[in-house]
Amino acid sequence: MYKVFFKDRIVFLTDNIDRDLSDNFGAIFKYSNSKELFDFIDNFIQREEIQNAFIYHHDIEELYTVFCNYFKFIEAAGGLVFNNENRILFINRLNKWDLPKGKAEKGESIDETALREVEEECGISNLKITKPLVSTYHTYPLKNKIVLKKTYWYRMEYSGNEDLVPQLEEDIQEAVWLNHDELEKVYENTYPSILEILKTEIK
Repeated sequence: MYKVFFKDRIVFLTDNIDRDLSDNFGAIFKYSNSKELFDFIDNFIQREEIQNAFIYHHDIEELYTVFCNYFKFIEAAGGLVFNNENRILFINRLNKWDLPKGKAEKGESIDETALREVEEECGISNLKITKPLVSTYHTYPLKNKIVLKKTYWYRMEYSGNEDLVPQLEEDIQEAVWLNHDELEKVYENTYPSILEILKTEIK
């Protein structure tokens, strides 16, 4: 199953509607061709009262490929970073809590993207990837297009003592290490896709 966020609304792509359908579904669509699918997406975007929509097809990878063709598709990568004290690295961008991440550049691997973006956005180096995490999907408007961004996430460790330096030119106001008991303020003011990572990985 794929879970795509439209701000706080969600489109689920599934090949098993009996397993994945939730009680609070707002709309269901069985894929047959791209035109009808794109019309369904148009309708979902316009009707903001629909919180959740499910799109079904027996071949989920085919469905995902066609679904992506509706959007301008971008790949990005970022990190859930822990230091020696088990504190977690967060950024505050435009008064919203986030994890460091950014778009992939031509010629670099996706794990290189993740490491570079954390280094650039927070001003630290010598990060180590310990494992890949789930990927998240979210959409946003850009000029006259709608972007679908797939973000690859990695769990990382940092063992240095450099001062954090937020990347101001990327509108990052703050980069901080937070204890687990400080995370409530993050949960209350972050993005649904970031909550997906935190709720899965923070015990």
